[in-house]
Amino acid sequence: MDTLHLFLGGFSGALVGFTLGLVGGGGSILAVPLMVYLVGVRSPHMAIGTSALAVAANAAAGLVHHAREHTVKWRCGGIYAAAGIFGAFLGSTAGKNFDGQKLLFLFALVMIGVGGLMLRGRRNQGIPGAQCNRENAPKVVSFGLGSGIFSGFFGIGGGFLIVPGLVASTSMPMINAVGTSLVAVTAFGLTTALNYAFSGMVDWGLALVFILGGTVGSFGGTWLAKRLSASGTLTTIFAGLIFAVAAYMLWQSGSSLFTA
Repeated sequence: MDTLHLFLGGFSGALVGFTLGLVGGGGSILAVPLMVYLVGVRSPHMAIGTSALAVAANAAAGLVHHAREHTVKWRCGGIYAAAGIFGAFLGSTAGKNFDGQKLLFLFALVMIGVGGLMLRGRRNQGIPGAQCNRENAPKVVSFGLGSGIFSGFFGIGGGFLIVPGLVASTSMPMINAVGTSLVAVTAFGLTTALNYAFSGMVDWGLALVFILGGTVGSFGGTWLAKRLSASGTLTTIFAGLIFAVAAYMLWQSGSSLFTA
C-alpha cells in the first residue's frame, strides 16, 4: 500500500482505539467499514482478517488503561472470554465461506438491533458491586458463547455484543462492562485473526500501522469514558455510534448487492 493508505490506516486505528477505550465495542464495529471504505481494502474478507488482528491489539492496550482505573471485573471477563473463544472459531470459519457483501449487509442489520436494545436500557445504572457467581455463571457462559459466534462470523472484536451481554447477565454498571468487555474482545479478535491468517487473509503491514494508531487513541477514549460513566451518556454515545455506522454500511453494501 502507498503512503496515503498507510496514513489512513493509522488514522483509522486512532479512531478505533479511541472508541474502544470509550465504549468497549464501538471500535470493533468501526474497524471493518474503515478498512473497506476509508483505507480502500477491496476484499471484505481481507479487511475482516486484518481488522480482527488490529482490534485485538488495540483492545489489549485499552484493557491496560481500564485496569489502571480499576473498572475491570477480571473473573467475569475470563468466564465470558473462555466461553466465547470456541464460538469465535466456529463463527469465523463460517464467515470465511460467506459472500463478503452479504456479510457486511447482515452485520449492519445486527448492529441496528443491538443499538435499539442499548437505548432501551440506558437509564439502568447497574449494580456497582455486581460479580460473577454460581447463580449467574450459566447466563454469563451462554452470552459469551453467543457473542463469540457473532464476533467470529462478522470478523470483529464483538464488544458491541459483549458490553450489553455483560450488563444483561451480571447487572454491572456500564463503565465496568466497557472495561471488562476488553478481556473478551482481545480473546475473540485473536481467535478470528489467527483463523483468517491461516487462510492468508491478513495484511500485516496495514495491521501494524492500525495498531500503532489505536494505541495512541485508546488513551483519550479511556480518559473520557471515566468522566461520562456517571450518567446514561456513555450508553447513548454507544448506541448512536452503532446507528450511524450501520446506516452507512447498509447504504454501501446494499447498493453493491442490489446493483449486482
